[in-house]
Amino acid sequence: MDETRAVVSLAALAQGMRLRIFRTLIGSGPQGMTPGALAVTLDVAPSTLSFHLKELLHAGLVSQERIGRTLIYRPSLTHMNALLAYLTAHCCQGAACETVKAPDCTSC
Repeated sequence: MDETRAVVSLAALAQGMRLRIFRTLIGSGPQGMTPGALAVTLDVAPSTLSFHLKELLHAGLVSQERIGRTLIYRPSLTHMNALLAYLTAHCCQGAACETVKAPDCTSC
């Protein structure tokens, strides 16, 4: 991950509804969710949800798969882990510190 991608990802998450959507998708795991299920879960209008999903998709934080007429949105766990690694790469200025390693959600 480079600085530009990190900024785009963090900017996408710096909005309340997008953060809620992303956290909900993380909770759904690799199976993902349909826009309809997300709209019901988050109590948000479909048009609003569509706008925010597009921003998360553009930032690489979610992926979209079409199965027939149904769209499935999934969290990009690889991208999320890369962002976390980028943010913590220089923890404690290279000195040993007591950090808790974030879980690797790609194996969920």
